[in-house]
Amino acid sequence: MIFAYISIIFIMLIAQGCATVGNDSLREESESSVNAKLTVGKTTKAEVKDMFGSPIQTSYTDGGLEIWKYVLSKMSADATNFIPIVNIFAAGSSGTKKELTILFDGNGVVKKYNMSESPIKVRGGILNQ
Repeated sequence: MIFAYISIIFIMLIAQGCATVGNDSLREESESSVNAKLTVGKTTKAEVKDMFGSPIQTSYTDGGLEIWKYVLSKMSADATNFIPIVNIFAAGSSGTKKELTILFDGNGVVKKYNMSESPIKVRGGILNQ
């Protein structure tokens, strides 16, 4: 019976240790896969929306050109988060962030784009302040 409780607690901790936030269409994308899908001067807004869905953010340049941004962050809790008392002093999580930024020209065609993937770390606890 004790083993069953420990197993349930362990499964709950693992399930709570991961989080993904943002546009899920970037999950399997890389710089090379985006390069294969987008063509400067040819790919339209409608085609981009079909490929990646709605952007998480839309903005405009001073000249009125539209910028679409897609972001996906995937985080996993560090092992120290699950150690009683230690997690008060040194908690955190780490993961990766993918970001796709697309600039459209006045006709709604891709003018420039950038796909990046970078590691991210978030620290918490008394010692990480």
